[in-house]
Order: sequence, then C-alpha cells, then structure tokens
Amino acid sequence: MNTEYVKLDLSMPLDAQLTAAAEVIKRGGLVVFPTETVYGLGASALDAGASQKIYAAKGRPSDNPLIIHISSPKEAEKYCVTNEKYYLLAEKFLPGPLTVIMPKKEIIPKTVTGGLDTVAVRCPENEAARALIRLSGVPIAAPSANISGKPSPTSAAHVKEDLDGKVDMIVDGGECRIGLESTIVKLDCDGATLLRPGAITPEMLEEVLGKIKLDGGITKKNETDAAPLAPGMKYKHYAPRAQVYLLKGKRGKIKEFIKEKIAEDKLTGVLCFDELVDEVGGEYTFRFGRADDGASHAKLLFKALRYFDETGVNRIYATAVGTDGIDLATYNRMLKASGYTIIEIE
Repeated sequence: MNTEYVKLDLSMPLDAQLTAAAEVIKRGGLVVFPTETVYGLGASALDAGASQKIYAAKGRPSDNPLIIHISSPKEAEKYCVTNEKYYLLAEKFLPGPLTVIMPKKEIIPKTVTGGLDTVAVRCPENEAARALIRLSGVPIAAPSANISGKPSPTSAAHVKEDLDGKVDMIVDGGECRIGLESTIVKLDCDGATLLRPGAITPEMLEEVLGKIKLDGGITKKNETDAAPLAPGMKYKHYAPRAQVYLLKGKRGKIKEFIKEKIAEDKLTGVLCFDELVDEVGGEYTFRFGRADDGASHAKLLFKALRYFDETGVNRIYATAVGTDGIDLATYNRMLKASGYTIIEIE
C-alpha cells in the first residue's frame, strides 16, 4: 500500500485540506490524524470491515476495544445510551482529552467494542480531528497510531516509523499538545470508575461527579484474563525495545546508582528530571522536565521512549514520577512501559 502524506497548514481553513482524508474514511480506508493527546489511527466506526483493518494494521488483539471519536458531544446520543453524568462531564471537559464509556446502541458493531456491549466515546479538542470527523459524516474509531505495544506517537514522524505502507493516509498536524492518551471513565448505575488516567485528573472528575472509583489496574499489574473494559488495560503497552527500569528513592541515591550503571555500560539510556541531568551525565540522558512539572513529564514520555529506540541503548533507567494530578497518568504509562519493573534504591 502506498501511504499518502498530507501536511496541514494550521493557519489556513482546514476543510479543503481534509476533504481527501474524509473520502478515505467514507470508502472504508485508514487515516492517521492528529489529536491533542496522541495521533489516532482512524476508520469509520460504523463499518465493521474498516475497524478490522485497524486491528490488522496495528497487530492489535481483537478483544481490545476501540474509542469512537465524534465531532460534538451531543452526537454521543446517536451511538450510545447517555445519562446525566455524561452531560455534566461534557459541559465541563468536552471537547477535550476525556473518553466516556456507556452502553452502546446497535449502530456500533461489536468489532469496534472488542465484543463488549459498551462503547468508549470521545470528542477531541483538536480542530483538525473534529473537522475530519464532521467531513466524513461518521464517527471515527481510532486507537493510537502505533504498532501495538510500542510507545504511542506524538508526531507524524513517529507514525511513519510504524505505519508507513500500512495505512492509506497520514495527516500531519504537528506535535500533540498533551502527549498521553485520554482519560477514560466508565459510567454506570453505581457511579463512575476511572479506568485510564490522563490529562483530566481524578481530582478534576470528582469536582463534577463527586467521589469516583479508581480501577486497581492503574497502579498495579492487571492479572485477570477477562476482556479489557477499555484500551490499555490488559496488554503490554508503550514499551521501547530496551528494558525500562523505574527508579524510586532519594535523589542523591538515584544519582549515584545511575552514574554507576553508565560507567558499566555507555549504551545506557537515562530518563530523569532536569535537576539530575547535569549530575548523572551520560550520552543518552533525556531531560524529563523539572520534578514538579507534570505537564512536561506527560508530553515528553513517549518522545523519550522513541528516542531510546532510535539510539539503540541496551537498557533504560527512568526516575519515577509521583501520582498527583497528571503525573498519575504518566506513572501509569511508565509502569506499563517497564513491565512493572521497579528498583527501590535505599
């Protein structure tokens, strides 16, 4: 397959630039497009055959559900059974980096939902994404535009590394603003459960909904064989080629540990806070932002993991972030990228 590449001029009207991409979606093809979180690999959410192409291109397990993307929050009514909690969330956070799981309507094929009777719905903030959905005339099913298990793409260059020749079109809208996938919350009669953390934090959700539940798999390995309720819950995710080790402990101890590892092997990748970069040295040390800059941690994580793949390091040591605010989302992705391999440095 020859993949067409379209570079958007964000200073110009988007509709004319996205007409060809919308036609690809209409005819059942695959289009990679930018969102504020990460790049998505999109196909018509109403076309069972098109959604199967997504799974094939990514090498994604068929029971791993997809998220459907809509151009306005109210469109959710066409595809799922909405409720009062959804509208409260929509008024506060949508369009934005939030996905809401609700009972699906028959119009959505089960190939899109991984066989589940629920569907994950999101209205992205990114204007190009919403324009593409509107022009296509259908909701767009889209997971992250990467080979399954690899770090998610935050630039079109990342997408080309994984999917060139496997999709009909890649739409380049620049670097993603947030850098981590959307928050996923499931609504039911018992309340709301956070299944995947993101830029919309638990604290922000509770301001709208009151107390919410946090799925145990956010900070612990999911051992169940049951079908995942949302993307990213069951299978290995976000992993570079080299093994990632998460480091926890006092700053001085972490510094000395990393310096020892670099001395043993120059091909050691290091992902650490700015405060440590100059102290640990190393040819393959990547700045993660200051320790208190959660937004930078989120935006840089996948970029860093891709960098380590490019440089061919033998192993990666990463200073673990905390779990407050958006750092909970970054910590969740770091756990999965490392296979839950944590080194506690006394």
